[in-house]
Amino acid sequence: MDRIKAAIAGVGNCASALVQGLEYYRGRTDAEVAGLMHPRIGKWSCSDIEIVAAFDIDRRKVGHPLQEAIFARPNCTRVFQKVVPVSNVIVQMGPILDGVAPHMLDYPEDQSFRPAEVEPVDVAQALRAAGAEVLICYLPVGAERAVRHYARACLEAGVAFVNCVPVFIASDPAWAEKFRSAGLPIIGDDIKSQVGATIVHRALARLFADRGVALERTYQLNTGGNTDFLNMLALDRVRSKKISKTESVQSQLDVPLAPRDIHIGPSDYVPWQEDNKVCFIRMEGRGFGDAPIELELRLSVIDSPNSAGVVIDAVRCAKLARDRGLAGPVEAACAYYMKSPPVQMRDSLARERLERFIADDIKTAETALWPDKALAGE
Repeated sequence: MDRIKAAIAGVGNCASALVQGLEYYRGRTDAEVAGLMHPRIGKWSCSDIEIVAAFDIDRRKVGHPLQEAIFARPNCTRVFQKVVPVSNVIVQMGPILDGVAPHMLDYPEDQSFRPAEVEPVDVAQALRAAGAEVLICYLPVGAERAVRHYARACLEAGVAFVNCVPVFIASDPAWAEKFRSAGLPIIGDDIKSQVGATIVHRALARLFADRGVALERTYQLNTGGNTDFLNMLALDRVRSKKISKTESVQSQLDVPLAPRDIHIGPSDYVPWQEDNKVCFIRMEGRGFGDAPIELELRLSVIDSPNSAGVVIDAVRCAKLARDRGLAGPVEAACAYYMKSPPVQMRDSLARERLERFIADDIKTAETALWPDKALAGE
């Protein structure tokens, strides 16, 4: 059977949800796959993804089998698949670089990273040895050097890259060209959850505009208790996340808001929330006759499973592009699945172009890979 051989960088909550999901959906029919946007992409179901390598830096994960590491602290996501098959994948030590914020060491052991005292492996060599085709990047927000290290390893090893974090690789023209020149597809940057804060805020912003309401100001405040929120207490690390989330919403407005009128970003770390993320959105605008319109929304989700189904789609799209000989950013997939793609589109248009890309037609696929800028709304 033709399977997709994937590697994971960062065995945190998102990786745990992903690995659990690969088994949870195994053997289910296309009618029994609630939670997946596409039961099949090309010839691949969700469970046709095989994890062949994994990298982390925490001593409770490095050197341990993947099926144990995904449940080790500080992971705290929901366990919806208690039995995960025994894997021959042992978590390998990755380079730390800037992957650990200094303040993380000041928190209790069950909440923060504890680096293993072993030498990092050669990531490119490990990817080649495992036969990996796609690397999923789940590193912490703000790990700029570490993410670029894994991106370079992909270029060296001939591996496609799915960048789930707000370090700008696919959306950086220089990096995009590196992947294009290497003949490798890339999908990024910064994963949108299935129904999360960003996609909901984008949809509401577009709704206001489409219905003729002038949006005057808005905020999005988020709290959570996982290591992602703990990491983002460092303001220097959260800068790229705020840019990614803010520009994602701004892109849906006909006229972007002034910086003082839009505030979007992580707000605080609440340990007892664990992997539950709570989002508060407020929007203020003017409708017909300048009548005021105010909207307030509270969204509560289990954060990591909320993104896992999207990643499963992105991995299959990366494999599809790779098999078709396409290289560089897969722009339709980037636009639909990511907050900071090379080309921002309305989500309805991105979905339309994605479906055309998925269709087994090379000409259609090429159109989706390099969309006409006018059609993208530029």
